[in-house]
Amino acid sequence: MLEVITGFAVIWVLVLAGYLVARYRLLGDYGSPTLTRLAFFVLAPALMVSTLATSSPGRIFTGALAAFVLSTLAVAGLHVALARLWWRRDVAELTVGALAAGYVNAGNLGIPIAAYILGDVSFIAPVLMFQVLLASPAALAVLDVATGEGRPSWRRLAALPLRNPLMIASVVGIAVMLSGVDPPAPVLEPFALLGGAAVPMTLLALGMSLRGSRPLRGGDGAAERWTAVLLKSVVQPLLAFLIGRFLFGLEGAMLLAAVVTSALPTAQNVYVFAARYGRGESFARDAVVLSTAVSAITLVAVAALLG
Repeated sequence: MLEVITGFAVIWVLVLAGYLVARYRLLGDYGSPTLTRLAFFVLAPALMVSTLATSSPGRIFTGALAAFVLSTLAVAGLHVALARLWWRRDVAELTVGALAAGYVNAGNLGIPIAAYILGDVSFIAPVLMFQVLLASPAALAVLDVATGEGRPSWRRLAALPLRNPLMIASVVGIAVMLSGVDPPAPVLEPFALLGGAAVPMTLLALGMSLRGSRPLRGGDGAAERWTAVLLKSVVQPLLAFLIGRFLFGLEGAMLLAAVVTSALPTAQNVYVFAARYGRGESFARDAVVLSTAVSAITLVAVAALLG
């Protein structure tokens, strides 16, 4: 229990430090996007390569991934049903809502959570692959059509994974792992050195991104916001536990991985998608911030109960 509390204390102290850096403008106006881009394009991919290249297939394609995928589809579908019946949202807004309820922050927060709590960031690789290869293209295709932009360009959708450095790094690391080749230490050392900075940098960037948000305001849309957060932060990890434990018979580290990855908050990419198509922007932004705050509690509870 002490190790769990210590691990999360480190994570949220770094997030708070990032918030204070942004609050007092220590890095100027472009500090947050600069750190985010550095972590996303350089540090986190290096960590994925160095970790996956020395991992094993049994640590990547597991029942934990299946439980995560099924719980994601379940909460996304549930939010679509609720938003359609109660709030009469159109298809584009339903898509953004489904993403807010089930598309997790596997990069900025998933990597450090996996490193500190699961002890192995390879658990995040299949989650990233599912979201980048399947969830993102499907959602963008629906948004293309629903917002009147015509038929989606399948070439553009197929190229999405090629524009995601985490996806590319995961593929490279898995390819090395499956090849059976043991890379010499001098080859992996630069990746390991850069990857060592990924966790603190992503947490600082996440904290900086929280400055200026007002997710607790009331008014129109508050109930829908909180419904998405409840589905993301409570219902999805609960479903992942039930599916993993009773459908796939998962126990120990695998069950913990399934529930922890499902309990991760809404990804910032959801806001990026909403802003790109001009639908549900404030809803998506608030869902990201609220679910990130709530995950500070739910992830600790999950790790304490299952860790």
